[in-house]
Amino acid sequence: MTLPLYRLLVDFGLLVLIWIVQLVVYPGFGYYQRESLVKWHRKYTLQITYVVFPLMVTQLLLSGIQLWNMISWYTGSCFLIVIWLWLSTFLQFVPLHNKISEDDFDKKTILQLVQKNWLRTFLWTVLFFMSLYNIETSS
Repeated sequence: MTLPLYRLLVDFGLLVLIWIVQLVVYPGFGYYQRESLVKWHRKYTLQITYVVFPLMVTQLLLSGIQLWNMISWYTGSCFLIVIWLWLSTFLQFVPLHNKISEDDFDKKTILQLVQKNWLRTFLWTVLFFMSLYNIETSS
């Protein structure tokens, strides 16, 4: 299997995951009673990390390797998007999730998760289609 194909598979995994989170998981937080949400959220964040973190690390490594191997509009753009997604995840979303886990949140916190996550959803969708286009044009 080629590096671009590995990249496409990882990008697809993150695409599916982010759309499930955006359309099901984050909006679903609003249906929990506060105590139940805090309890569930602590389990959710630990369990989802086992899926998200390896995919994000692999995507970062693969996009870095692709950039190292050949600097182009595609590799540079992808790498910058991946870096932005990492920064957004750890600077915006981890603090919001920590507020919920620490029972220091309000309805606005959950609304922020949904609203702010649209940009990440869009960018992970763009990355997938960029990888798909790269596979199609390099074949």
